Amino acid sequence: MLTIAAFVFAIALLIAVHEWGHYRMAVFWGVKVLRFSIGFGPRVWGWSSPRSGTEFVLCALPLGGYVKMLDGREGPVDSSELHRAFDTQSLRARASIVAAGPLANLVLAIVLYSIVHWSGSTQLDAVLPRPLAGSVAVQAGFVGGERVLFAGTQPNAMEPVRSFEDFRWWLTQAALAKNDLIVEYSGSSQTEAGADTSLRRTLHLKGLDTRFADASLFRAIGWQGPMSAAQIGEVMPGGAAADAGLLTGDLVVQVDGVAIVDAAQLREVIRSALGNASGTTQRWQVVREGRQLILPVTPRIESVDGQPLGRVNAMIGAKPATVSVRYGVWEGLSRSFSRTWEVSLLTLKMMGKMVLGEASLKNLSGPLTIADYAGKSASVGWSQYLVFLALISISLGVLNLLPIPVLDGGHLMYYLWESLTGRPVSEAWMGYLQRAGLGVLLAMMSIAVFNDVAQLLS
Repeated sequence: MLTIAAFVFAIALLIAVHEWGHYRMAVFWGVKVLRFSIGFGPRVWGWSSPRSGTEFVLCALPLGGYVKMLDGREGPVDSSELHRAFDTQSLRARASIVAAGPLANLVLAIVLYSIVHWSGSTQLDAVLPRPLAGSVAVQAGFVGGERVLFAGTQPNAMEPVRSFEDFRWWLTQAALAKNDLIVEYSGSSQTEAGADTSLRRTLHLKGLDTRFADASLFRAIGWQGPMSAAQIGEVMPGGAAADAGLLTGDLVVQVDGVAIVDAAQLREVIRSALGNASGTTQRWQVVREGRQLILPVTPRIESVDGQPLGRVNAMIGAKPATVSVRYGVWEGLSRSFSRTWEVSLLTLKMMGKMVLGEASLKNLSGPLTIADYAGKSASVGWSQYLVFLALISISLGVLNLLPIPVLDGGHLMYYLWESLTGRPVSEAWMGYLQRAGLGVLLAMMSIAVFNDVAQLLS
């Protein structure tokens, strides 16, 4: 129920803001607006303004919307109202009315980011787990436990990293742009740097396969999430952990003399205990209420998807550490502008890569994936939901600015032609282009829905 409510609210809000941009700019230029509609299909609710005569309606299918203006191309216009028809306006007026919708979505993203930045949010701390074997992070020399302080693609232009989300954004941008990323960090007791010492390492991301901007990309880099301490959670009765005397809250610091950095490493050590049918007994050093204990633990061998794996029948890993991130008025606003600009450019780059075949079309997401993310972000908290809304609003704005006929960007393309040649696009050519644009849009939607269904079935 939460997923449906979060999705419907998100779509309705983003469409309303988009159409409001068209509407307000039309009113500014004195164009008569006949109808402001959120959704398509049967009318659910409506109201007519006695002052302007505009009809505001809400329809049954809130997956789109439109602003219908007085226009001589759609029917006869009374001579007394010709000056209020859209098609009689100057080129500048028509272009600004069309562009106002996508721009309203970008402004909404700035507002949403600003609310999150000003009010503060709880985010995951930028402490790195032990990197995955064979990853770029391992090649760079990371071992786990490092706290990221700064990141950047140029050594003299490093920027502070305040959370794991910040760091993940740097990884995404650098990888997709085929740039190496410089990371400045402070070490832990397991690293060569002390707590008060900072070091720099370079992640060589240029050679990564970025066709799939998903979890596989971050596995190749080496980190899928922040560090989780190697702490024992719930212990199942009768399992290997219970037999060994492990208790909830025990912190594992060594196994067979090897220092344990985080939960991911401990899980790998457990899974690899395959010496015989009953498993290999391991010597665990744990910290319990300030005391150090040595416990013999024998993981039991279980078959998972046909592969033998060691199991101790206990939850492994503590909740990742969090930090409170909050910005002042001007810094928060500046970061909101920057993030909106960066996400917009990244969206354009990914679309360009898909057109050129440098990125997989599987990166296109449809309504099912959007609904899923809406529900998940709403369940985490309002700040994550607002960030999700900002991302979708940027995507909607950028998509509508693409020079594809039937979209706002296609109309702006017509007006560019008109400004260069001094004459509008002919009706014949307009028809050809509109049909071609509709075909492109339908193809994109079909691929997105196919990806959604394939993901659900996988």
